[in-house]
Amino acid sequence: MSADAPAQAPSGTVPAARPRRGGDWRRNWLFLVVNALVIGVAAVVASRWLDRPIADPEGSFLGPSWVRLPVLCGAAIVLDLLPRALWQGRLHPRRTVTAARDRLRSHWTPARLQLVVVGISCFYVIYVSYRNLKSLLPMIRDVKYDRPLRVLDRAMFGGEDPATVLHRLMGTEISAQVLSAIYLIYIPLVAVFVTVWLVWSKNIGYGWWFVTAQGIAWTLGTVSYYALPTLGPGIMYPHLVTDLTHTGVTDLMDALVYARQGFLWTDADYQGVAGFASLHTAIALLWALMAQYTVRSRAVRVTLWVNFVLTVLATIYFGWHYVADDIGGAALALFSFWLGGVVTGHRFRPGRLGERPDAVDQATPVGAGHRAGTADPVDEADRVTS
Repeated sequence: MSADAPAQAPSGTVPAARPRRGGDWRRNWLFLVVNALVIGVAAVVASRWLDRPIADPEGSFLGPSWVRLPVLCGAAIVLDLLPRALWQGRLHPRRTVTAARDRLRSHWTPARLQLVVVGISCFYVIYVSYRNLKSLLPMIRDVKYDRPLRVLDRAMFGGEDPATVLHRLMGTEISAQVLSAIYLIYIPLVAVFVTVWLVWSKNIGYGWWFVTAQGIAWTLGTVSYYALPTLGPGIMYPHLVTDLTHTGVTDLMDALVYARQGFLWTDADYQGVAGFASLHTAIALLWALMAQYTVRSRAVRVTLWVNFVLTVLATIYFGWHYVADDIGGAALALFSFWLGGVVTGHRFRPGRLGERPDAVDQATPVGAGHRAGTADPVDEADRVTS
């Protein structure tokens, strides 16, 4: 049998997904690249129109974004190669080098490198464009919908604000510290999880699915900010959160308020306040969904679902968002998860939402995947961990 021909699956086993034909492999990255181009152009046009520079926000974690993500990716490559090589080589220099070379040949294929380079580059463009368009929101849409969303919140909670209810139920000290840690860890995890899925997804198709869905979510989040501009209850009605003990979230909210004032009234370059929809909720749910469908480890899946629940609680508890913001964020995540899967070649079985979707055209016979630049020759049942 030719090495390029798929082997016949034994009876009773799940057959491997069909290989792509011709230039169909471009479906992996085409939507992501177009998404990055569209939001990137929108950010540049808006910045030029308003005579504002393109800013690189949140550059304190491992430097600016253009350094942060490649550094994380390079660190992940080292973490992937070094412990494995040292273990397999038993600290013997020659055997260790041989083990590293074997891993480079088997895992760091042209398809993997394409995923990492294109995925990281496009995610960087989308994320920075999102942050800049978010910053320009008060200059383009000088209107706020906080009052009707607060009225809706109070109607759902018997005339009280949801934050006040949570403070009474959960307390304002220990719970505040725990939820603050959950809320703040989201910021570095955005970059960390992109790196994890791109570098360690055993099925490369899952890496494309993850980064494409992320790009869709950040882009739609930007659109939602402009569709329904809000500040959030904690900023619009600060008395709602004054009873909380001081946490890292307190400092973050103060910093965002001061940055917004500086942006609107001085020559500051950036502000980061926008409420609807909640991207904390959207991205945390997207992580949980991707883990549920592509990660073997039950502990990882449970951890990310718990993180999602606690993140939603934190958004309400600290007054970052109204309930409608979280509902909108959840809807945005579900749509991004589905669309990201569809445009990267995954098929969902109707009525079987509890199971992961079939991975269509992600696995290729040895040789075919390397020529077409599609996916590693992995079984359909492969999940994100290698």
